[in-house]
Amino acid sequence: YVATPTMELFREVVATVGVSIIGQTSDLAPADKRLYGVRDVTATVESIPLITASILSKKLAAGLDALAMDVKFGNGAFMATVPEARALAESITSVAGGAGMPTNALLTDMDQPLASTAGNALEMAYAIEYLTGARREPRMHEVVLALCAEMLVLGRLASTTDEARARLEAVLASGEAAERFARMVGAMGGPADLVDAPWTHLERAPIQHPVMAPLGVVTAIDTRAVGLAVVVLGGGRTRPQDDVDHAVGLTDLA
Repeated sequence: YVATPTMELFREVVATVGVSIIGQTSDLAPADKRLYGVRDVTATVESIPLITASILSKKLAAGLDALAMDVKFGNGAFMATVPEARALAESITSVAGGAGMPTNALLTDMDQPLASTAGNALEMAYAIEYLTGARREPRMHEVVLALCAEMLVLGRLASTTDEARARLEAVLASGEAAERFARMVGAMGGPADLVDAPWTHLERAPIQHPVMAPLGVVTAIDTRAVGLAVVVLGGGRTRPQDDVDHAVGLTDLA
């Protein structure tokens, strides 16, 4: 899967498939990566004006007609509190609107993991299970519907969020969403059968070990600690030059 395609391939896939998921490329807001490096060493990563500029430089450079933003808050999010998240959301929407790009932002809770899985390949497999309906947990489903409904209304493909949600439920139930995702993966250079046989292509951890709580009820979750546990296993970087082990992670989180 080519995550940093040429602009020509990006445009072609969007035109033919209708969707493309990419990372930042050397042709799309290239200065932002350099600015982020400067922010990292000047302790300005948490500056709301600079976060706003970083996010919107890429969106505006891509030529979007509209934007739906997911601004998270909680112990697993960059913005720990609702007021901080709201300030960021208001900054993004006002600047984007001033630049002529209609933008809505939703505040979503990250005081617990969004789903029962954490890790690179594991989350990829979970996303495929979500699209196919093999596993569709309520919390994940609600966030997906809410964000996608905003996208449909902003894109004038639905007149209300209720109508949008009904359409979303229909394409999930019919399998069209999964089929569209499979076409995108193939068009971006990935395996054509990823949706049908994900574990043929995704890495599995060689050691799988159950970690059970002896007794008790979950009353709160340190979401950041869950993420850091995956990093310690090798699923993330602590230094830019580190390799990432895509196979490791956590499943069946309570």
